[in-house]
Amino acid sequence: MRSSYPPLKLLNRDISILAFNERVLSLAQNPEYPLLERLRFLCIVSSNLDEFFEVRAAPHVDAMRDDEQQQAVNVQSYQEIAAAAHLLVEKQYHIFNTELMPALADQGIHLVSHSARTSQQKRWVAQYFEDEVRPLLVPVALDPSHPFPLVANKSLNFIVSLGGTDAFGRENNIAIVKVPRVLPRLIKLPKHLSDKQQKFISLSSVIRSHLASLFTGREVLNFSQFRVTRHSDLAVDEEDVKNLRTALRKGLVQRNFGDAVRLEVSHGCDEHLAKFLLQQFDLPKQSLYRVHGPVNLVRLMQLADLSDGNHLKFKPFEPRSYSTGSQSYFMHLKQQDILLHQPYESFEAVIDFLAEAVNDPNVLSIQQTIYRTGSDARMLKLLQEAVRRGKEVMAVVELKARFDEEANINWAEALESVGAQVVYGIVGLKTHAKMLLVMRREGKNLHHYGHLSTGNYNPKTARLYTDVSMLTADPQITRDMEHLFRHIASQVKLPRMQKLMVAPFNLHKGMIAKIRNAELAVKAGKKARIILKMNALTDVMLVQSLVKAGRAGVEIDLILRGACILPVNAPGLDGRIRVKSVIGRLLEHSRIFYFEVDGEGSMWLSSADWMNRNMLRRVEVAWPIVDAANRARILQECCEMYLKDNQDAWVLNNDGTYSPIAQDTTATFIPISAQQQLLQKYAN
Repeated sequence: MRSSYPPLKLLNRDISILAFNERVLSLAQNPEYPLLERLRFLCIVSSNLDEFFEVRAAPHVDAMRDDEQQQAVNVQSYQEIAAAAHLLVEKQYHIFNTELMPALADQGIHLVSHSARTSQQKRWVAQYFEDEVRPLLVPVALDPSHPFPLVANKSLNFIVSLGGTDAFGRENNIAIVKVPRVLPRLIKLPKHLSDKQQKFISLSSVIRSHLASLFTGREVLNFSQFRVTRHSDLAVDEEDVKNLRTALRKGLVQRNFGDAVRLEVSHGCDEHLAKFLLQQFDLPKQSLYRVHGPVNLVRLMQLADLSDGNHLKFKPFEPRSYSTGSQSYFMHLKQQDILLHQPYESFEAVIDFLAEAVNDPNVLSIQQTIYRTGSDARMLKLLQEAVRRGKEVMAVVELKARFDEEANINWAEALESVGAQVVYGIVGLKTHAKMLLVMRREGKNLHHYGHLSTGNYNPKTARLYTDVSMLTADPQITRDMEHLFRHIASQVKLPRMQKLMVAPFNLHKGMIAKIRNAELAVKAGKKARIILKMNALTDVMLVQSLVKAGRAGVEIDLILRGACILPVNAPGLDGRIRVKSVIGRLLEHSRIFYFEVDGEGSMWLSSADWMNRNMLRRVEVAWPIVDAANRARILQECCEMYLKDNQDAWVLNNDGTYSPIAQDTTATFIPISAQQQLLQKYAN
């Protein structure tokens, strides 16, 4: 039977991503947060916007470059995206200039401009320029034999308009000055020049105040900082390369010089210079961003790192350690699974489990997926040591993990150098699943022990991201893991899974079936409820399934950190689908899928968001939480507490915008922050 409802009008994914960054930006204005942490969130927004433009902007900009292509795209949609991005950037710099910098100055932390420096400070800066900066600067005056230089992605540069003539009497009146990336972007002035305060100068300010000295005999008429962002999504035809690692290494070099997608200049940049830069980078006018301050706020993260004053930062939180008592992990797991809720509980349990496996003479093999590992090399060293001890080690290294390609190539080469077996997943698919499998001889039998996680094997982000992981000896789960590792390595047909759902095979269909089951239950007169927690919901078929279930009467709560294309005002929903986004001190990263039908609940944890790429173009896993106590714990800590959050939560409105939950001013109002409650609960 055909639906009586009109076609579903989905929300714009790119606008939703920008709206997420607006919510992050709100943390820079949160008076309850320490001042330097507010600055960090401001910088995080800049980093997020860099990635947004590097990954999402190219198709829009390409279309605007080509009149014929404009007929094939929704130009109005691009205009809407560009307008939203410009407003976000404008708000960001307004907060920086009118809120954060004055507040930091009140705390004795200053970013000192050239005009505000004392004569002593100017002499020190001049000497610093002569000793450290000038030797690395090579201004390029443009003429036919000195064309516009190739400018790297996100690098800092100056464009200068010159008067007079050069040494040969020619009127080449535009020059480019590249700022070397090896130089620190912030320099802390010595104490004797700081009047018992903390005073910093930016590298761009140092160069700006000495630009004229770079062009002896010429007059500097106008100048501006500028920074170009380039399309940076590596495209490698895996079917057409003999060695993926070699191809990616070459691609990493080219990434810095992809097509331009955004141009940032100082707010006072001369119109002639701005137009000249747009022409050089072949960019439409919508791609020009005039900013009231440093063109790269990401670099101001160093101000938070270099500044003294713990009272201006979050009080350090020490995760609770998991203890197996006097038992080994292997003996403990025979009795019960170990559930870890990070960062409230320490990721060190996973490191300890791996270390025990490496040092145990009865362990025969270790298999692990590597997606994003960070700079902590302990896991790499443990896997290398396992090889030296004669164990079979296989690492599935995802070389195409965006912006971590080089680090993962280095991991792969380091493991291969000691004799580990390294595979790069399956052609055409990213291996995003988070798995660690240990095989151990116990008497005459072989037993498997596994670790599955919603997040990466990255000890650093394990202290900043909320994730759930599980160590288990469940024979069905570990059997499924064994088959999946073999499938990835040898590409043999994957047998029927007993407990795991695996993308791109049955995870997508499995989630749709779970939603459909809840829908049918309601139609049969039963009650059904769905709670989903994840980073993003952008898969059209899953959205359509949720809307269909909501129209049938299923109560659905979505806790989505980032992008969401589901319209909560779709006809027939009548408020049965509610979308919340919790943005707080920690980055929400866990993926939890809970389905309750007639009082019976089932729960799945996963590495996958509900995005088309995760469901159909990646190797992902979802595993069930069978133990009732563990299921109740996750439901309470990761879902129910978040649904009650009235401090860090935003709600998706009928018009597609987000609003913070309205604060009740009555005496009976109880403020609830899920993250703060969990930090207090697990405090040592």
